[in-house]
Amino acid sequence: MRYFVIAMLVLIVASMGSAVYFMMHDRGTSKRMVKALAIRVALSLGLFLLLMAGYYFGWFPAKL
Repeated sequence: MRYFVIAMLVLIVASMGSAVYFMMHDRGTSKRMVKALAIRVALSLGLFLLLMAGYYFGWFPAKL
């Protein structure tokens, strides 16, 4: 589970990086930046829901 969470975080950062790249190179001529940011939001929401479900079902304990 730990490696999956780390992989999701890497994908979120990669999506943010691609959005910055598209913002600098497209100059408002395409919607690729918006799609990259939408993917980032979806990945972040999915990771949040996975962590909440994992805590609820006891897949990993919460540490104080």
